[in-house]
Amino acid sequence: MRRLIWVLAVALFVLLPIEWSPREMRPNGLYAQAAPQAGGGARTNTAGAEASEKEEWSVTEGSVRVGGVTVPYKASAGTTMLANGAGDPIGLMYAVAHTRSDVTDLSTRPVSFFYNGGPGSSTLWLHMGSFGPKRVETVNGEFTPPAPYSVIDNAETLLDKTDIVFIDAMGTGFSRVTGKGTDRDFYGVDEDANAFAQFISIYLRRNDRWNSPKFLMGESYGTFRSAVVGNVLQSRYGIHLNGIVLISSILDIGSTSPRPGDDRAYIGFLPSYAAVAWYHNALKEKPAALEPFLDEAREFAAGEYATALFKGSKLTSAEKAAVAGRMSYFTGLSEEYLVQADLRVSLGQFNIELLRDRGLTSGRIDARFTGYTFDLMSENAETDPFNNAVGAAFSAAVNQYTRTVLKFGQDKEYFNSRRGGGWNWNRGGGGGQGGGGGRGGPPNVQDDLARTMIANPKMLVQVENGYFDMATPFFPTEYTFSHLGIHPDLQKNITLKYYQAGHMMYLLDSERRAQRDNIAAFIERATRR
Repeated sequence: MRRLIWVLAVALFVLLPIEWSPREMRPNGLYAQAAPQAGGGARTNTAGAEASEKEEWSVTEGSVRVGGVTVPYKASAGTTMLANGAGDPIGLMYAVAHTRSDVTDLSTRPVSFFYNGGPGSSTLWLHMGSFGPKRVETVNGEFTPPAPYSVIDNAETLLDKTDIVFIDAMGTGFSRVTGKGTDRDFYGVDEDANAFAQFISIYLRRNDRWNSPKFLMGESYGTFRSAVVGNVLQSRYGIHLNGIVLISSILDIGSTSPRPGDDRAYIGFLPSYAAVAWYHNALKEKPAALEPFLDEAREFAAGEYATALFKGSKLTSAEKAAVAGRMSYFTGLSEEYLVQADLRVSLGQFNIELLRDRGLTSGRIDARFTGYTFDLMSENAETDPFNNAVGAAFSAAVNQYTRTVLKFGQDKEYFNSRRGGGWNWNRGGGGGQGGGGGRGGPPNVQDDLARTMIANPKMLVQVENGYFDMATPFFPTEYTFSHLGIHPDLQKNITLKYYQAGHMMYLLDSERRAQRDNIAAFIERATRR
Protein backbone atom coordinates (compact mmCIF):
# COMPACT_ATOMS: atom_id res chain seq x y z
CA MET A 1 0.00 0.00 0.00
CA ARG A 2 2.85 2.31 0.86
CA ARG A 3 4.77 1.61 -2.30
CA LEU A 4 3.82 4.20 -4.89
CA ILE A 5 3.82 3.05 -8.53
CA TRP A 6 5.22 5.98 -10.48
CA VAL A 7 4.08 6.85 -13.96
CA LEU A 8 6.74 7.35 -16.64
CA ALA A 9 4.67 8.47 -19.57
CA VAL A 10 3.80 12.14 -19.92
CA ALA A 11 0.14 13.07 -19.60
CA LEU A 12 -1.48 15.53 -21.98
CA PHE A 13 -0.47 19.12 -21.26
CA VAL A 14 1.98 18.44 -18.45
CA LEU A 15 4.96 16.26 -17.68
CA LEU A 16 4.27 13.52 -15.17
CA PRO A 17 6.60 12.29 -12.40
CA ILE A 18 10.14 11.47 -13.38
CA GLU A 19 10.17 7.99 -12.05
CA TRP A 20 11.97 4.80 -12.89
CA SER A 21 10.31 1.41 -13.14
CA PRO A 22 11.34 -1.87 -14.79
CA ARG A 23 8.05 -1.55 -16.61
CA GLU A 24 6.46 1.55 -17.99
CA MET A 25 2.87 2.55 -17.41
CA ARG A 26 0.97 4.15 -20.25
CA PRO A 27 -1.52 6.98 -19.62
CA ASN A 28 -4.41 4.50 -19.87
CA GLY A 29 -2.90 2.48 -17.02
CA LEU A 30 -1.92 -0.53 -19.12
CA TYR A 31 1.55 -1.84 -18.63
CA ALA A 32 3.99 -1.98 -21.51
CA GLN A 33 7.34 -3.71 -21.49
CA ALA A 34 10.31 -1.40 -21.09
CA ALA A 35 12.10 -0.49 -24.32
CA PRO A 36 14.84 -2.93 -25.34
CA GLN A 37 18.41 -1.87 -25.86
CA ALA A 38 19.12 0.37 -28.83
CA GLY A 39 20.10 -1.25 -32.09
CA GLY A 40 18.22 -3.66 -34.32
CA GLY A 41 14.56 -4.52 -34.11
CA ALA A 42 11.56 -3.67 -36.21
CA ARG A 43 10.78 -0.13 -37.22
CA THR A 44 8.57 1.48 -34.58
CA ASN A 45 8.28 4.98 -35.97
CA THR A 46 4.85 5.46 -34.43
CA ALA A 47 5.32 9.24 -34.42
CA GLY A 48 4.87 9.23 -38.20
CA ALA A 49 6.42 6.61 -40.44
CA GLU A 50 5.74 8.73 -43.49
CA ALA A 51 7.51 11.81 -42.14
CA SER A 52 9.40 13.84 -44.71
CA GLU A 53 13.17 13.47 -44.78
CA LYS A 54 13.61 17.15 -45.61
CA GLU A 55 14.50 19.90 -43.17
CA GLU A 56 12.10 22.84 -43.03
CA TRP A 57 12.73 26.32 -41.63
CA SER A 58 10.93 29.60 -41.12
CA VAL A 59 12.77 32.80 -40.15
CA THR A 60 11.01 35.85 -38.74
CA GLU A 61 12.09 39.08 -37.05
CA GLY A 62 11.02 40.58 -33.74
CA SER A 63 12.02 42.80 -30.85
CA VAL A 64 11.39 42.94 -27.12
CA ARG A 65 11.99 45.54 -24.38
CA VAL A 66 14.26 44.41 -21.56
CA GLY A 67 15.19 46.83 -18.79
CA GLY A 68 14.17 49.80 -20.90
CA VAL A 69 16.28 48.67 -23.88
CA THR A 70 14.89 47.31 -27.15
CA VAL A 71 16.49 44.01 -28.12
CA PRO A 72 16.03 43.04 -31.81
CA TYR A 73 16.13 39.36 -32.61
CA LYS A 74 15.74 36.75 -35.33
CA ALA A 75 13.51 33.76 -34.64
CA SER A 76 14.42 30.63 -36.59
CA ALA A 77 11.92 27.79 -36.26
CA GLY A 78 12.65 24.51 -37.99
CA THR A 79 13.90 20.95 -38.07
CA THR A 80 17.44 19.57 -38.15
CA MET A 81 18.23 16.16 -39.58
CA LEU A 82 20.04 13.76 -37.27
CA ALA A 83 22.00 10.75 -38.53
CA ASN A 84 23.21 7.42 -37.22
CA GLY A 85 26.81 6.25 -37.20
CA ALA A 86 26.56 5.20 -40.83
CA GLY A 87 25.35 8.63 -41.88
CA ASP A 88 21.78 7.52 -42.53
CA PRO A 89 19.01 10.00 -41.64
CA ILE A 90 17.05 8.85 -38.59
CA GLY A 91 15.17 11.84 -37.22
CA LEU A 92 14.21 15.49 -37.59
CA MET A 93 14.66 17.48 -34.38
CA TYR A 94 12.59 20.66 -34.03
CA ALA A 95 13.89 23.79 -32.34
CA VAL A 96 13.25 27.51 -32.17
CA ALA A 97 16.35 29.72 -31.95
CA HIS A 98 16.01 33.33 -30.82
CA THR A 99 19.23 35.17 -31.67
CA ARG A 100 19.97 38.83 -31.12
CA SER A 101 20.32 40.44 -34.55
CA ASP A 102 22.51 43.45 -33.73
CA VAL A 103 25.55 41.45 -32.51
CA THR A 104 28.65 41.49 -34.72
CA ASP A 105 31.14 39.50 -32.61
CA LEU A 106 29.57 36.12 -31.85
CA SER A 107 32.50 35.15 -29.60
CA THR A 108 31.15 37.61 -27.04
CA ARG A 109 27.58 36.41 -27.31
CA PRO A 110 26.53 33.37 -25.22
CA VAL A 111 24.15 30.75 -26.61
CA SER A 112 21.92 28.70 -24.31
CA PHE A 113 20.03 25.48 -25.08
CA PHE A 114 16.72 24.99 -23.26
CA TYR A 115 14.55 21.87 -22.95
CA ASN A 116 11.92 20.37 -20.69
CA GLY A 117 11.84 16.82 -19.41
CA GLY A 118 9.40 13.98 -18.81
CA PRO A 119 11.07 12.02 -20.28
CA GLY A 120 8.67 12.75 -23.10
CA SER A 121 7.56 16.36 -22.64
CA SER A 122 7.90 18.95 -25.35
CA THR A 123 9.55 22.24 -24.42
CA LEU A 124 6.34 24.27 -24.56
CA TRP A 125 6.68 25.06 -20.84
CA LEU A 126 10.06 26.78 -20.99
CA HIS A 127 9.34 28.18 -24.46
CA MET A 128 6.04 29.87 -23.56
CA GLY A 129 6.52 30.43 -19.85
CA SER A 130 10.08 31.28 -18.92
CA PHE A 131 12.77 33.34 -20.65
CA GLY A 132 11.96 33.58 -24.35
CA PRO A 133 10.72 36.84 -25.90
CA LYS A 134 7.05 35.85 -25.50
CA ARG A 135 5.11 34.14 -22.74
CA VAL A 136 1.54 33.15 -21.97
CA GLU A 137 -0.23 34.76 -19.02
CA THR A 138 -1.69 32.41 -16.40
CA VAL A 139 -3.38 33.00 -13.05
CA ASN A 140 -1.01 32.71 -10.11
CA GLY A 141 -1.65 29.52 -8.14
CA GLU A 142 -5.21 29.17 -9.44
CA PHE A 143 -7.14 27.84 -12.41
CA THR A 144 -6.61 29.90 -15.58
CA PRO A 145 -9.99 30.42 -17.32
CA PRO A 146 -10.50 29.06 -20.86
CA ALA A 147 -9.59 30.92 -24.07
CA PRO A 148 -8.89 33.51 -25.19
CA TYR A 149 -5.42 33.44 -23.63
CA SER A 150 -2.91 36.27 -23.77
CA VAL A 151 0.58 35.83 -25.23
CA ILE A 152 2.58 38.89 -24.27
CA ASP A 153 6.07 40.36 -24.57
CA ASN A 154 8.24 38.88 -21.85
CA ALA A 155 10.08 41.58 -19.90
CA GLU A 156 12.01 38.83 -18.08
CA THR A 157 13.50 37.30 -21.23
CA LEU A 158 17.19 36.46 -21.17
CA LEU A 159 17.74 37.69 -24.73
CA ASP A 160 19.71 40.66 -23.48
CA LYS A 161 22.23 38.19 -22.00
CA THR A 162 22.19 35.16 -24.29
CA ASP A 163 20.80 33.74 -27.49
CA ILE A 164 18.19 31.10 -26.69
CA VAL A 165 17.48 27.79 -28.45
CA PHE A 166 14.39 25.83 -27.36
CA ILE A 167 14.65 22.14 -28.39
CA ASP A 168 11.85 19.58 -28.49
CA ALA A 169 12.84 15.99 -27.70
CA MET A 170 12.23 13.37 -30.37
CA GLY A 171 8.58 12.41 -30.62
CA THR A 172 7.46 15.74 -29.11
CA GLY A 173 6.66 19.10 -30.66
CA PHE A 174 7.44 18.77 -34.36
CA SER A 175 10.39 16.41 -33.77
CA ARG A 176 9.83 13.17 -35.66
CA VAL A 177 11.58 9.85 -36.17
CA THR A 178 12.16 9.46 -39.91
CA GLY A 179 14.33 7.80 -42.55
CA LYS A 180 15.99 4.68 -41.17
CA GLY A 181 15.30 5.72 -37.60
CA THR A 182 13.22 3.88 -35.02
CA ASP A 183 11.92 4.88 -31.61
CA ARG A 184 14.74 2.82 -30.09
CA ASP A 185 17.29 5.23 -31.57
CA PHE A 186 15.97 8.02 -29.34
CA TYR A 187 13.84 6.74 -26.46
CA GLY A 188 16.38 6.06 -23.73
CA VAL A 189 18.79 7.86 -21.41
CA ASP A 190 21.87 7.56 -23.62
CA GLU A 191 19.95 7.59 -26.89
CA ASP A 192 18.17 10.81 -25.99
CA ALA A 193 21.38 12.47 -24.80
CA ASN A 194 23.23 11.47 -27.96
CA ALA A 195 20.49 13.06 -30.08
CA PHE A 196 20.62 16.35 -28.15
CA ALA A 197 24.42 16.42 -28.28
CA GLN A 198 24.37 15.81 -32.02
CA PHE A 199 21.82 18.58 -32.53
CA ILE A 200 23.89 21.04 -30.47
CA SER A 201 27.03 20.17 -32.43
CA ILE A 202 25.21 20.72 -35.73
CA TYR A 203 23.77 24.02 -34.51
CA LEU A 204 27.18 25.32 -33.46
CA ARG A 205 28.69 24.32 -36.80
CA ARG A 206 25.98 25.77 -38.99
CA ASN A 207 25.72 29.05 -37.11
CA ASP A 208 29.43 29.70 -36.49
CA ARG A 209 29.01 29.48 -32.71
CA TRP A 210 31.99 27.31 -31.84
CA ASN A 211 33.70 30.17 -30.03
CA SER A 212 30.58 31.46 -28.25
CA PRO A 213 30.09 30.84 -24.51
CA LYS A 214 27.75 27.85 -24.22
CA PHE A 215 25.13 26.87 -21.65
CA LEU A 216 22.68 24.01 -21.05
CA MET A 217 19.43 24.89 -19.27
CA GLY A 218 17.18 21.90 -18.67
CA GLU A 219 14.14 21.47 -16.47
CA SER A 220 13.04 18.35 -14.55
CA TYR A 221 14.16 15.30 -16.56
CA GLY A 222 15.92 17.95 -18.62
CA THR A 223 18.37 18.26 -15.70
CA PHE A 224 18.94 14.50 -15.80
CA ARG A 225 19.51 14.91 -19.56
CA SER A 226 21.91 17.84 -19.06
CA ALA A 227 24.25 15.77 -16.89
CA VAL A 228 24.62 13.19 -19.66
CA VAL A 229 24.64 15.67 -22.58
CA GLY A 230 27.40 17.72 -20.96
CA ASN A 231 29.49 14.58 -20.62
CA VAL A 232 28.84 13.53 -24.24
CA LEU A 233 29.55 16.99 -25.63
CA GLN A 234 33.02 17.20 -24.12
CA SER A 235 34.08 13.56 -24.48
CA ARG A 236 32.78 12.97 -28.00
CA TYR A 237 32.65 16.41 -29.62
CA GLY A 238 35.34 18.30 -27.71
CA ILE A 239 32.83 20.94 -26.59
CA HIS A 240 33.35 22.43 -23.14
CA LEU A 241 30.47 24.31 -21.57
CA ASN A 242 30.66 27.54 -19.61
CA GLY A 243 27.77 26.52 -17.41
CA ILE A 244 24.78 24.30 -16.72
CA VAL A 245 21.55 25.55 -15.12
CA LEU A 246 19.45 22.79 -13.57
CA ILE A 247 15.84 23.92 -13.10
CA SER A 248 13.95 21.65 -10.68
CA SER A 249 16.75 19.14 -10.61
CA ILE A 250 16.75 15.37 -10.29
CA LEU A 251 19.90 13.38 -11.00
CA ASP A 252 19.21 10.40 -8.74
CA ILE A 253 15.72 9.09 -9.43
CA GLY A 254 16.00 6.65 -6.55
CA SER A 255 16.10 9.61 -4.14
CA THR A 256 12.39 10.29 -4.75
CA SER A 257 11.19 6.74 -5.47
CA PRO A 258 10.00 4.82 -2.37
CA ARG A 259 11.06 1.18 -2.52
CA PRO A 260 10.84 -1.64 0.01
CA GLY A 261 13.73 -1.34 2.42
CA ASP A 262 14.78 2.08 1.15
CA ASP A 263 13.40 5.00 3.19
CA ARG A 264 15.37 7.80 1.54
CA ALA A 265 12.36 9.13 -0.35
CA TYR A 266 10.28 9.55 2.82
CA ILE A 267 13.12 11.47 4.44
CA GLY A 268 13.65 13.57 1.34
CA PHE A 269 10.02 14.57 0.95
CA LEU A 270 9.41 15.63 4.55
CA PRO A 271 10.77 19.22 4.26
CA SER A 272 8.63 19.68 1.12
CA TYR A 273 5.60 18.41 3.02
CA ALA A 274 6.39 21.05 5.63
CA ALA A 275 6.63 23.79 3.00
CA VAL A 276 3.30 22.86 1.43
CA ALA A 277 1.52 22.58 4.80
CA TRP A 278 2.89 26.01 5.67
CA TYR A 279 1.66 27.50 2.40
CA HIS A 280 -1.88 26.13 2.80
CA ASN A 281 -2.16 27.15 6.46
CA ALA A 282 -2.60 23.51 7.43
CA LEU A 283 -0.28 23.62 10.45
CA LYS A 284 -1.58 23.78 13.99
CA GLU A 285 1.15 26.27 14.87
CA LYS A 286 2.24 28.06 11.70
CA PRO A 287 5.62 29.82 11.97
CA ALA A 288 5.76 33.36 10.65
CA ALA A 289 8.61 32.76 8.16
CA LEU A 290 9.07 29.82 5.81
CA GLU A 291 12.87 29.48 5.55
CA PRO A 292 13.64 29.11 9.30
CA PHE A 293 10.81 26.57 9.54
CA LEU A 294 12.31 24.57 6.67
CA ASP A 295 15.70 24.61 8.38
CA GLU A 296 13.98 22.95 11.34
CA ALA A 297 12.35 20.44 9.01
CA ARG A 298 15.67 19.60 7.38
CA GLU A 299 17.28 19.00 10.77
CA PHE A 300 14.40 16.81 11.93
CA ALA A 301 14.28 14.82 8.68
CA ALA A 302 18.02 14.08 8.64
CA GLY A 303 18.16 13.46 12.38
CA GLU A 304 15.33 12.18 14.53
CA TYR A 305 13.12 11.06 11.63
CA ALA A 306 15.89 9.27 9.71
CA THR A 307 17.03 7.55 12.90
CA ALA A 308 13.51 6.30 13.60
CA LEU A 309 13.05 4.90 10.11
CA PHE A 310 16.47 3.29 10.26
CA LYS A 311 15.37 1.29 13.31
CA GLY A 312 12.59 -0.34 11.32
CA SER A 313 10.73 -2.95 13.38
CA LYS A 314 12.99 -2.21 16.36
CA LEU A 315 11.27 1.15 16.84
CA THR A 316 9.13 0.99 19.99
CA SER A 317 5.53 2.19 20.15
CA ALA A 318 6.53 5.01 22.45
CA GLU A 319 9.28 6.13 20.08
CA LYS A 320 6.93 5.95 17.12
CA ALA A 321 4.34 8.07 18.91
CA ALA A 322 6.96 10.69 19.77
CA VAL A 323 8.19 10.90 16.19
CA ALA A 324 4.59 11.08 14.92
CA GLY A 325 4.05 14.09 17.15
CA ARG A 326 6.99 15.89 15.64
CA MET A 327 5.94 14.89 12.13
CA SER A 328 2.49 16.29 12.77
CA TYR A 329 4.04 19.62 13.75
CA PHE A 330 5.89 19.78 10.43
CA THR A 331 3.36 18.22 8.04
CA GLY A 332 -0.05 19.17 9.41
CA LEU A 333 -1.15 15.52 9.29
CA SER A 334 -2.69 14.00 12.41
CA GLU A 335 -0.59 11.89 14.75
CA GLU A 336 -3.09 9.03 14.40
CA TYR A 337 -2.75 9.05 10.61
CA LEU A 338 1.04 9.10 10.82
CA VAL A 339 1.16 6.18 13.24
CA GLN A 340 -1.21 4.17 11.02
CA ALA A 341 1.06 4.96 8.06
CA ASP A 342 4.04 3.62 10.03
CA LEU A 343 5.58 7.12 9.73
CA ARG A 344 5.89 6.60 5.95
CA VAL A 345 3.50 8.76 3.94
CA SER A 346 3.78 8.61 0.17
CA LEU A 347 3.40 11.72 -1.95
CA GLY A 348 0.00 10.65 -3.29
CA GLN A 349 -1.23 10.03 0.24
CA PHE A 350 0.03 13.39 1.48
CA ASN A 351 -1.49 15.35 -1.39
CA ILE A 352 -5.00 14.08 -0.66
CA GLU A 353 -4.79 13.84 3.13
CA LEU A 354 -3.44 17.34 3.81
CA LEU A 355 -6.61 19.17 2.69
CA ARG A 356 -9.11 16.31 2.89
CA ASP A 357 -11.25 18.23 5.39
CA ARG A 358 -11.63 21.00 2.79
CA GLY A 359 -12.49 18.57 0.01
CA LEU A 360 -9.34 19.55 -1.87
CA THR A 361 -6.26 17.83 -3.29
CA SER A 362 -2.95 19.70 -3.47
CA GLY A 363 -0.80 19.69 -6.60
CA ARG A 364 2.31 17.72 -7.38
CA ILE A 365 4.07 19.78 -10.03
CA ASP A 366 3.19 22.91 -8.06
CA ALA A 367 1.58 22.29 -4.67
CA ARG A 368 0.25 25.84 -4.49
CA PHE A 369 -2.50 24.66 -6.84
CA THR A 370 -5.47 22.75 -5.45
CA GLY A 371 -8.44 20.99 -7.02
CA TYR A 372 -11.67 19.46 -5.85
CA THR A 373 -11.43 15.85 -4.68
CA PHE A 374 -13.94 13.51 -6.34
CA ASP A 375 -13.66 10.58 -3.93
CA LEU A 376 -13.12 11.85 -0.39
CA MET A 377 -12.43 8.28 0.74
CA SER A 378 -9.56 7.81 -1.71
CA GLU A 379 -6.19 6.96 -0.18
CA ASN A 380 -4.11 8.57 -2.96
CA ALA A 381 -4.42 11.71 -5.04
CA GLU A 382 -6.60 11.05 -8.08
CA THR A 383 -4.98 13.70 -10.27
CA ASP A 384 -2.65 16.69 -10.22
CA PRO A 385 -4.68 19.92 -10.11
CA PHE A 386 -1.80 21.74 -11.78
CA ASN A 387 -2.52 19.93 -15.05
CA ASN A 388 -5.99 21.36 -15.46
CA ALA A 389 -5.05 24.77 -14.08
CA VAL A 390 -2.51 25.85 -16.71
CA GLY A 391 -2.09 23.08 -19.30
CA ALA A 392 -4.70 24.31 -21.77
CA ALA A 393 -3.23 27.83 -21.74
CA PHE A 394 0.24 26.56 -22.64
CA SER A 395 -1.07 24.22 -25.32
CA ALA A 396 -3.09 26.97 -26.99
CA ALA A 397 -0.24 29.45 -26.71
CA VAL A 398 2.45 27.29 -28.31
CA ASN A 399 0.18 26.28 -31.19
CA GLN A 400 -1.07 29.81 -31.89
CA TYR A 401 2.31 31.50 -31.50
CA THR A 402 4.16 28.94 -33.60
CA ARG A 403 1.75 29.13 -36.52
CA THR A 404 0.86 32.83 -36.56
CA VAL A 405 4.11 34.49 -35.42
CA LEU A 406 6.86 31.97 -36.20
CA LYS A 407 5.07 30.92 -39.42
CA PHE A 408 5.88 27.25 -38.94
CA GLY A 409 3.90 24.02 -38.81
CA GLN A 410 0.55 25.13 -40.21
CA ASP A 411 -0.18 21.65 -41.56
CA LYS A 412 1.54 19.67 -38.77
CA GLU A 413 0.41 18.46 -35.36
CA TYR A 414 2.40 19.71 -32.37
CA PHE A 415 2.75 16.94 -29.79
CA ASN A 416 2.82 18.22 -26.21
CA SER A 417 3.93 14.78 -25.07
CA ARG A 418 5.91 11.99 -26.65
CA ARG A 419 4.43 9.67 -29.22
CA GLY A 420 6.08 6.27 -29.35
CA GLY A 421 7.29 3.32 -27.33
CA GLY A 422 8.84 2.81 -23.91
CA TRP A 423 11.93 4.34 -22.36
CA ASN A 424 15.28 2.57 -22.03
CA TRP A 425 16.67 3.44 -18.61
CA ASN A 426 19.71 1.16 -18.97
CA ARG A 427 23.06 2.82 -19.53
CA GLY A 428 25.76 1.93 -22.03
CA GLY A 429 23.72 0.42 -24.84
CA GLY A 430 23.25 3.81 -26.47
CA GLY A 431 26.83 4.99 -26.14
CA GLY A 432 26.98 6.28 -22.59
CA GLN A 433 30.17 8.02 -21.56
CA GLY A 434 30.86 6.25 -18.32
CA GLY A 435 28.25 7.90 -16.17
CA GLY A 436 26.24 6.54 -13.29
CA GLY A 437 23.05 4.54 -13.33
CA GLY A 438 23.33 0.96 -14.47
CA ARG A 439 21.02 -1.99 -14.77
CA GLY A 440 18.53 -3.18 -12.23
CA GLY A 441 18.27 -0.08 -10.04
CA PRO A 442 16.93 3.45 -10.20
CA PRO A 443 18.95 5.54 -12.69
CA ASN A 444 21.49 7.99 -11.31
CA VAL A 445 23.52 10.37 -13.49
CA GLN A 446 25.32 12.38 -10.82
CA ASP A 447 28.57 10.72 -11.89
CA ASP A 448 28.07 12.12 -15.40
CA LEU A 449 27.92 15.62 -13.96
CA ALA A 450 30.89 14.97 -11.66
CA ARG A 451 33.00 13.74 -14.59
CA THR A 452 32.02 16.78 -16.64
CA MET A 453 33.08 19.11 -13.83
CA ILE A 454 36.36 17.28 -13.30
CA ALA A 455 37.24 17.46 -17.00
CA ASN A 456 36.17 21.11 -17.17
CA PRO A 457 37.06 22.69 -13.79
CA LYS A 458 35.99 26.16 -14.93
CA MET A 459 32.40 25.16 -15.66
CA LEU A 460 29.80 26.54 -13.25
CA VAL A 461 26.57 24.83 -12.17
CA GLN A 462 23.48 26.53 -10.78
CA VAL A 463 20.55 24.58 -9.32
CA GLU A 464 17.08 26.19 -9.19
CA ASN A 465 14.73 24.84 -6.50
CA GLY A 466 11.05 25.52 -5.81
CA TYR A 467 9.96 25.05 -2.21
CA PHE A 468 6.48 23.91 -3.32
CA ASP A 469 7.75 21.55 -6.01
CA MET A 470 6.68 18.01 -5.15
CA ALA A 471 7.96 16.48 -8.40
CA THR A 472 11.64 17.18 -7.70
CA PRO A 473 11.79 18.12 -4.00
CA PHE A 474 14.64 20.32 -2.83
CA PHE A 475 15.97 18.22 0.07
CA PRO A 476 16.96 15.17 -2.05
CA THR A 477 18.57 17.61 -4.48
CA GLU A 478 20.65 19.07 -1.67
CA TYR A 479 21.72 15.55 -0.71
CA THR A 480 22.72 14.74 -4.28
CA PHE A 481 24.86 17.84 -4.70
CA SER A 482 26.63 17.31 -1.40
CA HIS A 483 27.49 13.75 -2.44
CA LEU A 484 29.03 14.23 -5.88
CA GLY A 485 32.39 13.09 -4.56
CA ILE A 486 34.30 15.94 -6.23
CA HIS A 487 37.20 18.07 -4.97
CA PRO A 488 36.21 20.93 -2.61
CA ASP A 489 37.46 23.43 -5.19
CA LEU A 490 34.99 22.05 -7.73
CA GLN A 491 32.22 21.97 -5.14
CA LYS A 492 32.57 25.76 -4.97
CA ASN A 493 31.44 25.94 -8.61
CA ILE A 494 27.94 24.82 -7.58
CA THR A 495 25.28 27.30 -6.44
CA LEU A 496 21.79 26.44 -5.20
CA LYS A 497 18.96 28.98 -5.50
CA TYR A 498 15.49 28.78 -3.92
CA TYR A 499 12.06 30.18 -4.78
CA GLN A 500 8.69 30.27 -3.02
CA ALA A 501 7.07 28.59 -6.00
CA GLY A 502 6.65 25.17 -7.57
CA HIS A 503 8.33 23.04 -10.22
CA MET A 504 7.93 25.80 -12.81
CA MET A 505 8.85 28.69 -10.56
CA TYR A 506 8.68 31.13 -13.48
CA LEU A 507 4.86 30.90 -13.39
CA LEU A 508 4.91 33.22 -10.37
CA ASP A 509 5.70 36.78 -11.50
CA SER A 510 7.90 37.75 -8.54
CA GLU A 511 9.87 34.50 -8.69
CA ARG A 512 10.27 34.66 -12.48
CA ARG A 513 11.88 38.07 -12.07
CA ALA A 514 14.14 36.76 -9.31
CA GLN A 515 15.06 33.69 -11.32
CA ARG A 516 15.77 35.77 -14.40
CA ASP A 517 18.15 37.97 -12.42
CA ASN A 518 19.85 34.95 -10.84
CA ILE A 519 20.42 33.21 -14.18
CA ALA A 520 21.54 36.45 -15.86
CA ALA A 521 24.15 36.93 -13.13
CA PHE A 522 25.17 33.28 -13.50
CA ILE A 523 25.73 33.72 -17.26
CA GLU A 524 27.92 36.76 -16.64
CA ARG A 525 30.00 34.94 -14.01
CA ALA A 526 30.45 31.83 -16.13
CA THR A 527 31.34 33.86 -19.22
CA ARG A 528 34.00 35.90 -17.42
CA ARG A 529 35.83 32.73 -16.29
